[in-house]
Amino acid sequence: MPRTTDATARLVGELARRGLTIAVAESLTGGALTAELIRIPGASVVVNGGVVAYQSALKHTLLGVDAALLEEHGPVHPRVAVQMAEGVRTRLAVDGRPADIGVATTGVAGPDGQGGQEPGTVFLGLARGAETSVIPLRLQGDRAGIRAASVAAAVEAVWQLLARDRVE
Repeated sequence: MPRTTDATARLVGELARRGLTIAVAESLTGGALTAELIRIPGASVVVNGGVVAYQSALKHTLLGVDAALLEEHGPVHPRVAVQMAEGVRTRLAVDGRPADIGVATTGVAGPDGQGGQEPGTVFLGLARGAETSVIPLRLQGDRAGIRAASVAAAVEAVWQLLARDRVE
């Protein structure tokens, strides 16, 4: 997997500078996003933890994703990504304090499609307080490339979330 270490180091540094924490919920990235974050020295100050919920049932039981939503649309859906991000933010609270930011990855890495979704269909969910957003991606490449691109896109998405604070 290509490393996004420079961007990740900047992100971890900025989270630390602001005193913010992050929690990660992963499906298609299988722990790679959390691993990318904790690769950076000092990450323990900002990373509360990560949950790999590869099976849909775990998205519901561990992260609180609505069971009816999963039943109707499957795990690769924008609202699933958002609910995963919201759920991990609150469920990986430390000393009763939710993470400041929740980020989630769900999608199809391939080689085959899933639930009517083509390989490369990815949704990134972000939650910060009451603010939520989803970033849809259409990625190209093989399984490893799609997973690596999803990790890089998630790091960039959190960076952009923080950048909005400086503009507004």
